[in-house]
Amino acid sequence: MTKHDSHAEALQRDFPAAPLVPALDFARRGIPSHGHSAVDFEQRVNFDRLREYRISRAVESLEASGCGAFLLFDFYNIRYTTQTWIGGALGDKMSRYALLTRDRKPYLWDFGSAAKHHKLFAPWLEPERSMAGMLGLRGAIHPDVGLMRDAVTTIKGILTDAGVAEEPIGVDIVEPEFLFEMQRQGLKVVDIQQSMLDARSIKSVDEIMLLNQAASMVDGVYQDIVNVLQPGIRENEIVALASKRLYELGSEQVEAINAVSGERCNPHPHNFTDRIIRPGDQAFFDIIHSFNGYRTCYYRTFSVGYSTQPQIDAYARAREWMDAAIQNVADGVGTDQIARLWPKATDLGFANEMDAFGLQFGHGLGLGLHERPIISRLNSIDHPVEIKTGMVFALETYCPATDGTSAARIEEEVVVTEKGAHVITKFPAQELFVANGY
Repeated sequence: MTKHDSHAEALQRDFPAAPLVPALDFARRGIPSHGHSAVDFEQRVNFDRLREYRISRAVESLEASGCGAFLLFDFYNIRYTTQTWIGGALGDKMSRYALLTRDRKPYLWDFGSAAKHHKLFAPWLEPERSMAGMLGLRGAIHPDVGLMRDAVTTIKGILTDAGVAEEPIGVDIVEPEFLFEMQRQGLKVVDIQQSMLDARSIKSVDEIMLLNQAASMVDGVYQDIVNVLQPGIRENEIVALASKRLYELGSEQVEAINAVSGERCNPHPHNFTDRIIRPGDQAFFDIIHSFNGYRTCYYRTFSVGYSTQPQIDAYARAREWMDAAIQNVADGVGTDQIARLWPKATDLGFANEMDAFGLQFGHGLGLGLHERPIISRLNSIDHPVEIKTGMVFALETYCPATDGTSAARIEEEVVVTEKGAHVITKFPAQELFVANGY
């Protein structure tokens, strides 16, 4: 996508067979908030188009990297290239891996019977390239058994047949013993996580619609939270309510929910407990879930029953920092320009930017929770990244209150369009929201 393309124009250029759909021209009509069903009377998410876009971006990245192939263990990169997913207990076991080659037909080694399932239900994968694989479940099966050795031998054979075994092989993340085995078998390994993150940084119309749908689900959950946010309820009860509601709405995975209230607000603990919420508490929540793989990171802050002047003042400052950032987001702007709009760590009582990391913060959203760009004073001032049309990211601000315990936390998700930042997090946040006021 070029600087002057609308999303609809880019869609037409990249996929000429697809009709130019005015409803998908987000810069002019806004982003639709569909349900999660397909219908015959509206153009909604086109998953064939989504898969084509993602594999095209990944292969372009491969061809530009100078590598013969990409070997992928990162779950998000596997989903981006193979269009497959297994969540839950297998999400952190390094048990799935994929080999992306220049012919656009990835090889996938999956957990046991999942490989057979893909042959039945994922026709975009070549059947002979969907195979069962096992490397040891992060060391639970000792490397001496030989599973990693056999896997590398198989991969090297594929690379040899493709004529690229002598070229560098790009890997995103890897267990040390697997890396050592690749080296023992004569493969030259290089890091290509940066290449895959670059590929994933510009979102297609379908990715943007899925991100918007995920955010719209959280809009509704915040209404549910407001309805029950009153003295006597515990933080963990809010987490349970939100998780249940998200799954009812069609969430694929509720990754985390922060629920922080009262004296726990300052400093920010980034978790939840069984604390009982009391009158006059300030409380903030972060809802992180995914819909068809696409994630939210969506904070809101409330006062319970009534608000105090220190709470109101802290919220106003957090909102001021947020609005300044949103107003300056545009194609071609450097992330350093955004980071400089936020207070320094020392202004908030922290010793350095590492101690305050994540409080005044921006991060890309997509299949992963933290994609390009990452915006903060820790990294962006000296190493800025150019913001581009088609990026989607969250902006987060935090301000401690002068009462020493309360704090305001705001987060907005934005899509970068030709007209600047389009906010897709809609629950009211311009002023401090008092839940169940007296």
